Order: sequence, then structure tokens, then C-alpha cells
Amino acid sequence: MTHTALVHRLEIDGEAATADRLLWPALVNDGHFTAMQVRDGKVQGLAHHLERLDGATRELFGRELDGDHVRRLIRHVLRDDLPDASVRVYVHAPDDEPSVMVTVRAPARMPPDAQALKSVPYQRPVAHIKHLGGFGQTHHGRLARRAGFDDALLTGADGTVSEGAVTNIAFFDGAEVVWPDAPCLEGITMRLLEPRLAGAGLPTRRGPVRLANLSAYTSAFVTNARGIAPVRRIDEVDFVVDEKLMAAVAEVYDAVPWDEI
Repeated sequence: MTHTALVHRLEIDGEAATADRLLWPALVNDGHFTAMQVRDGKVQGLAHHLERLDGATRELFGRELDGDHVRRLIRHVLRDDLPDASVRVYVHAPDDEPSVMVTVRAPARMPPDAQALKSVPYQRPVAHIKHLGGFGQTHHGRLARRAGFDDALLTGADGTVSEGAVTNIAFFDGAEVVWPDAPCLEGITMRLLEPRLAGAGLPTRRGPVRLANLSAYTSAFVTNARGIAPVRRIDEVDFVVDEKLMAAVAEVYDAVPWDEI
């Protein structure tokens, strides 16, 4: 992969990144981030992204991270020539002070094809934080793809489902949408959907989901910053790709307001 394909633009604290400034994020695997899709200079769930960044900065580094400051940094790196983009905001703390790195890549969407997931007994450490150091889920995702699946599904040692390698997952039993009640990162798309689905006739709840009980659900879908996709199989258990369900979920998501950065 070329440097151009990896990132279009990168700034640290509002300045073009230099080799010296990149040494810390390159060599010290300690920090957190959020990922967002920008369209026409706007983001869905911007307040959630800013809350995530501030909360994790407080928890990890004992410092506040002002949301307006982050917005200014994002606007600065996008300028006027990149209205549509994939943006990541990373927070590191060299010298124990938060430093914000913003990267810009081409806009992206979730592939629409139904996914096959391979379960693996692995849970991310400090799962509620979108932290750096995702070797575990990257490794298991790579192995899952080698085995003919689209990605990995992370579970506890007892088969309790937590999350996808880079997604949240929800299950549908014909009446309710069930989000696994297990250690996971609550993704922004999940946060936006969960309180809104009931208004579309899809009541939701959180509860334990176990591999041994997957047959209790007719359908499933995954969510992340790039969007939503149905699940067609987990291990050897097949799911119905419910077009009506997916259309209803997509309609709810599409109706979420876009916030000006």
C-alpha cells in the first residue's frame, strides 16, 4: 500500500506532521481515537465522537479535551477542498499532555454484501475505549478471512458474544433487536441506532447472546462508522438476510441528522 493510499492528509495539533512529531505515535502504542465519515463537511453523531474523545482522554491521561478545539483541528485539516472524507482523530499524550493527530482518507462505505463471521474466543482489553493496539482483533480478522469468512466475531471463553472485530453486532428474533450485553466498544453508529429503532417499530434491548443459542435469532446485522450490513452466517449457523429489517434499520440511520463540524 502506498503512502498516498494510506492517508491523504495528516496533521498534528493543527500543523503538518514532521518526522520528529511522528516519532511518538509511531513508537509509543498508547492512545485512543475515533473514526468518522464526513459528507459535505458534516458528521452524524458529532457530539458522541467528541464525548468519546474527551471521556477517554480523561480516563487514560487525566486531562480534558475540549470539543471545540477538536472541531477546529478537523476543519483545519479538511480545509475547503475535502468536503467528503474518512477522518480519524487520534489522541496521544507525550509529556503527559494531550496531542491530537487528525488523518484524512477517501470516504468509505460499508460493503453492502451480507457477511459471514467466524467466532473467536477473544475480547479486547479495556473494551469500552477505542484504544490503539488492536493487534488481537486484526490478527483474528485476518485469520477469519483466510478461512473464507468476512471477519471475526469476538466472544468470551464461554461463547458469550461481545462484538465484531471492528463492528458492533445486533440480533433479531422476529420481535426485538438484541444487542449483546458483554464487554464491547459502543460504536457511534450503535449509539445512534439503539434509541431510535423503537420509533420504527423495532424495540431493542440488551441481553446475553451465546454461540450455543444463535438459532434463537432469525437475522443479524453489524454496524460501524462506515454503515450497516446484514450477517448471513456465524460459523455454521445461517441467518436470513431480512430485507425488510435491513431497510427499516437503514431508514432510521439515514434519518440521523448531520452535524456541521
